[in-house]
Formats: sequence, C-alpha cells, structure tokens
Amino acid sequence: MDATLPASPLIGLLLRLLHQHYAQEIDAALSEAGFGDLRPAHANVFPFLPPEGMSVSGLAERAQVRKQTMAEAVDQLELLGYVERRPDPHDRRARLVFLTDRGAAVKPVTHATAARVEQHWAQLTSPQELEALRAALLRLLTELRTQ
Repeated sequence: MDATLPASPLIGLLLRLLHQHYAQEIDAALSEAGFGDLRPAHANVFPFLPPEGMSVSGLAERAQVRKQTMAEAVDQLELLGYVERRPDPHDRRARLVFLTDRGAAVKPVTHATAARVEQHWAQLTSPQELEALRAALLRLLTELRTQ
C-alpha cells in the first residue's frame, strides 16, 4: 500500500489520483504530437463533439459543465484552429461547433494513449480486474444517471 494514502482511502480520492495519472499521460502524448497548446479544460469538448456538429449549449449539457465554461473552451479552441463554428442548417440564428482537420487529428493520439495507459494498468493489476473495474464504474454511472 502507498504510504502517502490513508489506510482506507475514499473512492473519490482514488479516482482523482488515477485520473491525474491518466491526464498526465494524455497531455504528454499530445504535446509530443504537436498539440502542446491544448489545456485540460479543452478535454470537455473533444469527446462530446459529434461529427455532425453541436451547439455550445448541447456540448455543455453532454459534458455536464456550465454553458459559460463550454463557451470559453470553444472560443479558445477556435482561436487555436481545433474547432470552427458554422451556421446551423435547421436554425439560421444558431451556430454549430465542428472539429477542423487539426481538431480531428487529436482523437487518434488520445485514443492510442488511453489504450496504452489501460494496457499498462492491466499489467499492473490484471486484465480481469481492470475489466471488472470498468464494468462496475459503468454500472454505477448508469444507475446514477437514471435516478
């Protein structure tokens, strides 16, 4: 057991520490691939943006962040060339957010890195334990969302 952790650490702390490790690996891979200008707040955009585009408010809802937080992230990503806003073909007053080619190039880097991190974690525990953890977290998340 890690001497820096309490004898029976809260699950929230463990999830936070594991997420920090995961995020550091992703950030390092993105930087190495030429995407060093991305910040942690930008991670609220990429996994939730479908190919057909989405409004800022729709993205905020999917990512479960405030609309203002999402708008700031989208503004920054637009300035950096990762996303662009286009008119919504169904509502001329609205604008949708889309990935640019540069933005689309981020996903393969993050997915490959995530796969490597999970593979490493499976080596440190076991593939069965990691899959059991994934299943338990997914089940818990599903239950929480249906309440």
